[in-house]
Amino acid sequence: MSLPRRRFLHLTASAAALPLVSRIAGAQAYPTRPVRIIVGFASGGTQDIIARLMGQRLSERFGQPFVVENRPGGGGNVGAEAVVRAPPDGYTLLLVGSPNMINATLYEKLNFNFIRDIAPVASIDRAPLVMEVNPAFSARSVPEFIAYAKANPGKINMASAGTGTGLHVAGELFKMMAGVDMTHVPYRSAGPALTDLIGGQVQGMFDALPASIEHVRAGRLRALAVTTATRLEALPNIPTVGDFVPGYEASGVNGVGAPKNTPAQIVDRLNKEINAALAEPKMKARLSDLGLTVLTGSPADFRKLIAQETEKWAQVVKFSGAKPD
Repeated sequence: MSLPRRRFLHLTASAAALPLVSRIAGAQAYPTRPVRIIVGFASGGTQDIIARLMGQRLSERFGQPFVVENRPGGGGNVGAEAVVRAPPDGYTLLLVGSPNMINATLYEKLNFNFIRDIAPVASIDRAPLVMEVNPAFSARSVPEFIAYAKANPGKINMASAGTGTGLHVAGELFKMMAGVDMTHVPYRSAGPALTDLIGGQVQGMFDALPASIEHVRAGRLRALAVTTATRLEALPNIPTVGDFVPGYEASGVNGVGAPKNTPAQIVDRLNKEINAALAEPKMKARLSDLGLTVLTGSPADFRKLIAQETEKWAQVVKFSGAKPD
């Protein structure tokens, strides 16, 4: 039996529209099953802690589990690629961090383009660093540190969590802007670097504030400055590096991303709920306890920030000549 032409075209158009209708309906009902948040580093680190805090709040707000899955390797590239290759349905998210933005230049060949292949969903926080030295080191301020470094080029050993990490490039940015030379000593992670700094095997380090703050408060380390644009509530008496090196700012950025082409309705819903969670007093207090500053905004705001940070660290990576370990 043949169909009239008009009826045939109507059925054809309806069939073509079904996938779009299905995607819209799925986005409106989202989520109907557990959501994965991929973290590109091992458990226990700052990104892992942030992902678990946010995952718990999103689980409560959405009524579905948001489960953290650690995929360490390649300085965060293994986790990022897992999300890039995942279906763009909102059920696989990435805990985005500064390493993703640094890696865009640090690695000459990646199987993906981070800015192109990850859709920004929402920012979460800025993670300040602290410029610190062993208490036995003679410099008690950033100007004294700079003067010593210029008088003794290459004789300050600067520890980091590894070549190309946020801690490393923060130090390289300081070298570039202050016009000093320090010897970079990369470790496999921040923990051993911090241990050697406390023990006096190295003289200085730019470290994540959450990891160092108790050592600073106990006098095991001397904080010379924080790396944010303004002073921090957690260390109110410590100046900023920018007070002495105008324009200097270095802090980690964390947020949530999704595979490109994830429906806008899902991205917008996630953004709304993440911002709502960040506005809760308990969440704010918890992040503040970790030395983190809440950073809210739209997906477009996060996209702009990612682009700015990627460009900034590209210049530093090129200046330093850093190559992945």
